[in-house]
Amino acid sequence: MTLPPDFQDWFARQGWQPHPHQLDLLAAQGDTLLIAPTGGGKTLAGFLPSLVDLADGHTGLHTLYVSPLKALTADIARNLARPVAELNLPIRVEDRTGDTRSAQRARQRVDPPQILLTTPESLALMLSYEQAPRIFGSLRRVVLDELHALAENKRGDQLMLGLARLRALAPGVVTTGLSATVEDPDALARFMGGATIINADPGPDPDIAMLATARPAPWAGGGGHYAIPEVLDQIRQARTTIIFINTRAQAELFFQALWAANDDNLPIGLHHGSLAREARQRVEAAMAAGQLRAVVATGSLDLGIDWGAVDLVIQVGAPKNVKRLVQRIGRANHRYNAPSRARIVPANRFEVIECVAALEAVRERDLDGDPRGPGPLDVLCQHILLTACAGPFDADALFAEVRAAGPYRGLTRAQFDDCLEFAATGGYALRAYDQWQRLMRRDGLWRLRDPRAARNLRMNVGTIVEAEMLKVRFRGRGGGLLGEVEEGFAATLVPGDTFLIGGQTVRYEGLRELTVEVTRQPAKQPRIAVYSGLKLATSTQLSHRVQALIGDRLRHGALPPNTADWLALQARVSTLPQPGVLLSETFPHHGQWHFALYGFAGRNALQTLGLLMTRTMEDAGLGPLGFLATDYALWIWSLDPVTDPEPLMDREALRTGLGDWLAGNAVMKRTFRNVAIIAGLIQRNMPGGRKSGKQATFSSDILYDTLRRYDPGHLLLRITAEEARRGLVDFDRIEDMLDHSPRHDHRMLDRVTPLAAPLLLEFGRVPIAGQGRERLAEAEAAALMAEAGLT
Repeated sequence: MTLPPDFQDWFARQGWQPHPHQLDLLAAQGDTLLIAPTGGGKTLAGFLPSLVDLADGHTGLHTLYVSPLKALTADIARNLARPVAELNLPIRVEDRTGDTRSAQRARQRVDPPQILLTTPESLALMLSYEQAPRIFGSLRRVVLDELHALAENKRGDQLMLGLARLRALAPGVVTTGLSATVEDPDALARFMGGATIINADPGPDPDIAMLATARPAPWAGGGGHYAIPEVLDQIRQARTTIIFINTRAQAELFFQALWAANDDNLPIGLHHGSLAREARQRVEAAMAAGQLRAVVATGSLDLGIDWGAVDLVIQVGAPKNVKRLVQRIGRANHRYNAPSRARIVPANRFEVIECVAALEAVRERDLDGDPRGPGPLDVLCQHILLTACAGPFDADALFAEVRAAGPYRGLTRAQFDDCLEFAATGGYALRAYDQWQRLMRRDGLWRLRDPRAARNLRMNVGTIVEAEMLKVRFRGRGGGLLGEVEEGFAATLVPGDTFLIGGQTVRYEGLRELTVEVTRQPAKQPRIAVYSGLKLATSTQLSHRVQALIGDRLRHGALPPNTADWLALQARVSTLPQPGVLLSETFPHHGQWHFALYGFAGRNALQTLGLLMTRTMEDAGLGPLGFLATDYALWIWSLDPVTDPEPLMDREALRTGLGDWLAGNAVMKRTFRNVAIIAGLIQRNMPGGRKSGKQATFSSDILYDTLRRYDPGHLLLRITAEEARRGLVDFDRIEDMLDHSPRHDHRMLDRVTPLAAPLLLEFGRVPIAGQGRERLAEAEAAALMAEAGLT
């Protein structure tokens, strides 16, 4: 299909030629999934059919654009303004996010624009109003941007339920998914509910390598500060650089270290999700205007905002995930026919190996990703309640509609009825309480028991449940907002403590009306605010690549010489981990026994395995004293040696131990709290205020204990058990480790091995309070008494 003449002229005036995939999407019939690299014009491709269609005029909402980021909707609005104005199209383009003024939101329900830009949460909210059939009845197209990012979490499940509702309200609506990094296009198309896949030319391979540094990576740690001189040199040579760091706390530290060494006073910014919105917007505006030479960022800049001046990306710390690395590389150089340029800085010696493995995967275009499970039922519970807010519904019709959503195509009627019963009454143990009696059935239709409940339900829309955050402000009238810290971190502070936020060291003065008040304290060494967001685990596929690279001595030439020498020494002293083999070592050190297991299963999984194995060791009388887990290894120290690890890793015993451990564990209570908030059992946002994190946790703990005692088969407890197994404790990856490495190779050695030595330098040790500690105390007491001449 060719463009209409006026559109052809507009492209010519820009000096552009339409890309083949843009024309393919214009000609496509039905739902499509476009996979195109960053800089390939995929967003314009997604809107082109709408702009062509709207040239002839349209009354009401025509196109709905959904993005995972509020900032991206504002960026798209700016980019759309140009063709709309230059083509003189009769189109109004508006956004509808949490930042949109209430007056504008109300007007949009009466007089929607032709193109509306929104987020999954705002779409769910709009669909909960009784005006939804009128607002969306004229809808022709839906554009889902950065679909791969949405598909990785519950926001995507909520979006697909919303899309199923839109298809019921506007039969014939056409959906286009846009994505740059997809490991399984067919699975993503099924997630959309079925779509034709259009693959764009992927463009040239990226220019990507490890950053050469004068100093080698340290043996342990995660800061990457040893490379500050070389990173600054790269910034000087580039126009604009984004430096990605995996965690917010490390981003603060790296920014501070970078600024301290920035003798040229290069303008460098900081951007992450816990900074004040105004601070983030200032950085975004400065980047867009070309006023910054570099910005240190976390996942807050992973997606979409188009800064054409960015010509270099530096990833500090191992990427943990090949797909994420490719996404970040694509932020450098938004020109379709030019390679993106990126450099990687491993934070420690083990991460050197991971970085080499990730670089190989990028060159082979081998993306990673875990298969998606079925649509989560807590999200469905919220959807049912929000559907009731829009008006009475028929259960059979809603069940059929939900099953049309990709993630829920396998939903059984029994599962749906469980969710409907929960939404209506709270379940068996809670049905006697009025506050959970929310739906009733009359004349064959389900409806809200009290229409006034709709306000509370709408105030709690969404699937993002973050740690409770407290605002941080400078003390005094009109004190500026710096950002947010977790309530749990704030609870540890006493007046005089210092911490780092927004690149500044501040002194804690006190807590006033749920606001952390601080003063400037530039001279002191800070404590670090502990952010829960974006604690990344290495993907299963990348872990397998690392294990294969370590085990194949013929491939060690791809490693830096000092890393290759380290592995060669390990091969001489013990042996190298091999695919299909679970290697473990036992050796003495400083009067205690040490056990190292090279599981390559990720930090969460190996942390869980450490908890379970030390419980078994305690029962066996081995006197475990503590353990530490990294992404690749588990280290346990004890009074007696582990001579045969196989009984400690018996699969059935581990499952039983997991169930016993989780039953009353804080991990389960934390998971239950998140599930209960999403499902609508606990409402954090209330008219007139918001429950504090402590209040919400107190409520969820009481409910959890009550349900365990009186209704152990409750729907939310079943969801919690499944989520804890797959999420926080990552037990599925322990089972994957056992499946991937069915043969065990245990080595009894006389000293610390080269591969184990860095583990003994890592932070994050978990002490075990048990027989081992008691035996140490008894031995110390006996030695002291003997020294004093007593027996």
